[in-house]
Amino acid sequence: MNEKELVISYREYQNKEDIDEEDSKLVNSAREATNNSYAPYSDFRVGAAILLDNGKVIKGTNQENSAYPSGLCAERVAIFYANSQFPDAAIISIAISSQTNRFESKEPITPCGSCRQVISEAENRQDSKIRVIMSGDGCVTRIVEGIENLLPFVFQEDKLKKTTK
Repeated sequence: MNEKELVISYREYQNKEDIDEEDSKLVNSAREATNNSYAPYSDFRVGAAILLDNGKVIKGTNQENSAYPSGLCAERVAIFYANSQFPDAAIISIAISSQTNRFESKEPITPCGSCRQVISEAENRQDSKIRVIMSGDGCVTRIVEGIENLLPFVFQEDKLKKTTK
């Protein structure tokens, strides 16, 4: 047996003023998007903003449904819209933000497992990493360069052995 250690790399900013201007604008777009969230059941409003390599910013919000889990997360809404409207544009970064009145958010919001897998597929599809900017309501901001820092044992097509039949 071999025991191994897994290390992830991320940057943490205590003050929003310390974040790069382009990243800060994207976080603000994600925060603005939370106002369009449809979250009548959880009151946990999530917004995502994507910066494409063509300069366009695409926003998405979480969309809940009484027939849980039929809703969608903000990240997937934004990524799927970006891919359908701009199929040749690469995603440079995605910012995620949240707002709720039900509790105090002490940590920045992170993508759920399904969203991490979708971000991974987007990276694989475009053959480049996506910066993930995670922010919250008045707390620190964390940034990772590439989804492998949030999903280390990713499930991707290139890890599957192809058979010949």
